[in-house]
Amino acid sequence: MPGPDPAHRVVGGLPVHPVCHVQAGAGAGMVPGAAGVALQNRRGLGRAGGLVLEPGRAPHSQHHRVPRITFTRDGRYMALAERRDCKDHVSVFVCSDWQLLRHFDTETQDLAGIEWAPNGCVLAVWDTCLEYKVLLYSLDGRLLSAYCAYEWSLGVKSVAWSPSSQFLAVGSYDGKVRILNHVTWKMITEFGHPATINNPKIVVYKEAEKNPRLALGRLAFPPPRAAAGPASTTESKYEIASAPVSLQTLKPIADRANPKIGIGALAFSPDNYFLATRNDSVPNAVWIWDIQKLRLFVVLEQLSPVRFFQWDPQQPRLAICTGGGKVYLWSPAGCVSVQVPGEGDFQVLSLCWHFSGDSLALLSKDHFCLCFLETEERVGTTFGRPGDHT
Repeated sequence: MPGPDPAHRVVGGLPVHPVCHVQAGAGAGMVPGAAGVALQNRRGLGRAGGLVLEPGRAPHSQHHRVPRITFTRDGRYMALAERRDCKDHVSVFVCSDWQLLRHFDTETQDLAGIEWAPNGCVLAVWDTCLEYKVLLYSLDGRLLSAYCAYEWSLGVKSVAWSPSSQFLAVGSYDGKVRILNHVTWKMITEFGHPATINNPKIVVYKEAEKNPRLALGRLAFPPPRAAAGPASTTESKYEIASAPVSLQTLKPIADRANPKIGIGALAFSPDNYFLATRNDSVPNAVWIWDIQKLRLFVVLEQLSPVRFFQWDPQQPRLAICTGGGKVYLWSPAGCVSVQVPGEGDFQVLSLCWHFSGDSLALLSKDHFCLCFLETEERVGTTFGRPGDHT
């Protein structure tokens, strides 16, 4: 007879399950982990400060970045998505004493994600991609509004609140972003992502190589280590393209799951002025929208598909990475491409801003690099040396 699954042990009479998601709270020491389980035991937090979890359905383990645990910005409340008796539920806890404040079922078939508004007054809940449904709940569990853009097609792919809580951006599989307002929760506009930019008033920055690639086959000596990787052989710059501009598109494979279509990423700038989006069928482009005028402002087209982008927490400055040896910065004043120094091929797969906006952590598969942005008195960008995760 086979033994018990080593990934699911029992410690002190309680089952222990592998952690698949961690969400940090605003208060010190609040870092609960979410295994692929539902919260069934409400004996609160133990001395170790962890929620007691019991086996249940693994909620959408293929979407690791979609939140099923979310804190209000002030750290007062935590919402947890659950699945029990074949129905979706949300539990709201008071973080000061971890008492259950509200528990209610949601009108979803297979809940995909939840996210508090920055003001902590409204909780956005969205359904599986097979059902286009966005639900807005109050803190006491009342359903404020339900939004559905269309039916009988793949639905919601990404959701983001504006920092002011006035707008909710919903990215869909049809390649459009729909902006809902906080008064009526109705759509005020939608942003399409066409493959061709015809408006000459829209600035299109295209990344271009500064120097041609080294003809390594013609060299009689082996190339240096720093030039061995394809991302390290050339520097790049941005050029302003003249309209009309055709962007590189990706034809999705129809017979595979999770097709590369729709709005895969979106984020508001900290001052509410801009919204950055990525359409997965146009993988090399980042679209930046003017939220005050509700129109497209800038498009950045990279040489490689965009892996990740994030706004500076203190000002409208966007950092972008494409999995190569460069990091890209955009602000209303312009954009720049910066090569990461160091030996070998440092591939930037993700990045994270410090809350002060003065530095960036650049992450590769096995290393990280700290990027320090100098002050106005000393204009420039300085990078730390890559180092192992220890």
